[in-house]
Amino acid sequence: MSGFDHHSDQANADPVAYYAAFRERCPVGRTDAHGGFYFTTRYADIARIARDDATFSSARSDHGGTGVGIVIPKGHGLEQYPIELDPPRSTDFRELINPLLTPDAVDRLVPMIARHAARIVDGFIEAGSCDFVRDLTNPLPAAVTLDWLGFPEADWPRLAGPIHDIFAAVAGSERAMRGAAGLAFMDQRIRELIRDRQDDPRADAVSEIVDGRHVDGSAFSEDELVSVIGLLIAGGVDTTTSLTGWTLVHLSAHPEQRQRLIESPDLLDTATEEFLRAFAPSQSMARTATTDAEVGGCPMRAGDRVLIPWVAANHDPAVFPDPEQVRLDRDASRHLSFGIGTHRCAGAHLARAMFREMMTQVLTRLPDYRVIEDGLIPYPTRGNQTGWDAIPAVFTPGSRADGATVAGRELRIPVPLTVTDVRVEADEVLSARLARPDGADLPAWRPGAHIELRLPSGRVRQYSLCGDPADRAGWRIGVLREPAGRGGSLELHTLAEPGATFVVRGPRNHFPLVDAESYLFLAGGIGVTPILAMVRAAATTGRPFSVVYGGRTRASMAFVDDLSAAAGDALTLLPQDEHGLPDLPAVLATAGPGTAVYCCGPAPMIAAVESHCAELGLSSRLHVERFTAGDDLEVAMDAAENTAFDVHLARSERTMHVPPDKRLIEVLQAAVPGLSYDCEKGYCGACETRVLSGTPEHRDSVLTEDERAAGRTMMICVGRCKNGRLVLDL
Repeated sequence: MSGFDHHSDQANADPVAYYAAFRERCPVGRTDAHGGFYFTTRYADIARIARDDATFSSARSDHGGTGVGIVIPKGHGLEQYPIELDPPRSTDFRELINPLLTPDAVDRLVPMIARHAARIVDGFIEAGSCDFVRDLTNPLPAAVTLDWLGFPEADWPRLAGPIHDIFAAVAGSERAMRGAAGLAFMDQRIRELIRDRQDDPRADAVSEIVDGRHVDGSAFSEDELVSVIGLLIAGGVDTTTSLTGWTLVHLSAHPEQRQRLIESPDLLDTATEEFLRAFAPSQSMARTATTDAEVGGCPMRAGDRVLIPWVAANHDPAVFPDPEQVRLDRDASRHLSFGIGTHRCAGAHLARAMFREMMTQVLTRLPDYRVIEDGLIPYPTRGNQTGWDAIPAVFTPGSRADGATVAGRELRIPVPLTVTDVRVEADEVLSARLARPDGADLPAWRPGAHIELRLPSGRVRQYSLCGDPADRAGWRIGVLREPAGRGGSLELHTLAEPGATFVVRGPRNHFPLVDAESYLFLAGGIGVTPILAMVRAAATTGRPFSVVYGGRTRASMAFVDDLSAAAGDALTLLPQDEHGLPDLPAVLATAGPGTAVYCCGPAPMIAAVESHCAELGLSSRLHVERFTAGDDLEVAMDAAENTAFDVHLARSERTMHVPPDKRLIEVLQAAVPGLSYDCEKGYCGACETRVLSGTPEHRDSVLTEDERAAGRTMMICVGRCKNGRLVLDL
């Protein structure tokens, strides 16, 4: 036996280090704690168990005692549908709630979320101090979740409080008993609201839920509806409270990261996934083995209880290099904070929207906040849920916004854009202009902005905008063909031609052009794309600037004519085969005391510039842009081999055509309301769909080799078809 106990003082003090130690010496083991159970610590094992509903059940059983079966030790309470059901019993319930929580549905809630966030911050911003838990991170998710569901405002405090009390109170305490009593009130109010909406439907989520039906057409019972709505309340309230609280504490201790988010607010999109990885609100869940199995070389028997800790998976260095570091620009989308498989959190999109709005309010209205660390009060145990009961903070008092969405930003939904023009700009470099199919204006952008393209393979790539910001009808990007890359540039070079369509999100700007007395622009290779737009902008201001542009050869350097037209004599071209490597110390020595230095190019060039700037005392004035490969795992495929195929939806008896330049999920989204999906990269498992006929072409990083060979399921966000026709259980 190992002595493992995820509720122990040692585990509570530092769960990440606790799991790391066991990962090193005993990655899968058994403990006598809490009646005995197996524990896991590796991403691959945790993901496998969470996805294998047939072998590892979420349903209640007598194994390990009575009560809630998805935690260790088991707790008390009513069954929570669908999280405590296995397929196929859980399917009806997922199909009941999924349409309410799609990206499009959540996007329609964003104005309401922003209104509540501004109102709540108004309540304490003039005081110059607050308790973030009491004043923001608890009331905002509660208001949004309960408003969305349809509960009257008078109910919000009484329904939100018990959920937080259950997690924050010591077991057996008066507060814990108060929380239990509050849950009884919640059960009563849910039943009353169900009956009211059955008689008088309104434009709220509960009305849609009570109108739902099982697949066989029968109505859901009142107990079933109470279970579903209760889970939506619990999931919507305290988990987002925990994530936001941990993030606020972290950014107070790391002001340089907070400042970076303030200066580049669009970076919050990427950083949200990293915060979820680092600060998973739900630390662990549990399953019960239904048959004899083996995990990580460790045999298990039917009836054994198994702990699957999301926190351990999220900090597995085999998946996330240097997992103890919080990197705002890390591609952390493979995190398991929302789970994986059939029980992946349906409210993931809503949680992100609430978190982003709270963080936007804090970063724009309370930018100098400081957490009083001596006053922090953590949850008594972090074994199942983690969070803070109190986060006292001080800040410079501000003014009320009277409910306005102060400095907020709308969540942008990816849209299809059509290629209208393609040009060869240099050896292996092309530029493409993208526009809306209907000719409508695109969102405004500023120099340094980039857009995100989702390619037909499912790959996601970022490209800087290098055209004219005044041209609202089209966006231009430049793309270097990289034969030794990960495939994105080859795919784009293959498919980019007038009339081709790509799904695009943006623009975002992590590399804004700041106001400065003068500028020094350093570009290397394809890194010239954001620099080009900046040089044009600087030239219009009349402020002094200089541009140094290097490349392998003159023929490989794109946009030289455009850059020359904008910069004139301020441009220095340094083809490496003619001039060698640039003398960076000499170039940087020309920067005056008010000069902002901008650099974009290959990683070695950026590293060299950063090093020299540190030596010259210029680091505070250096701005860099780098698009890294990230930590993702991609399946290699040649997009030129994409073929068209048909997909038949067995339940609705519809057949649809999927052309080579479209992803399967794009075609299905128009036909299947409430289609479940999230990452759209083949990482999360949210879109896993049963294949009834046909041979899927797997391009995900979730399925095992055996599962791929069997072909019984597929990830429809990136997968395609090998034999011309698929029949899916949709």
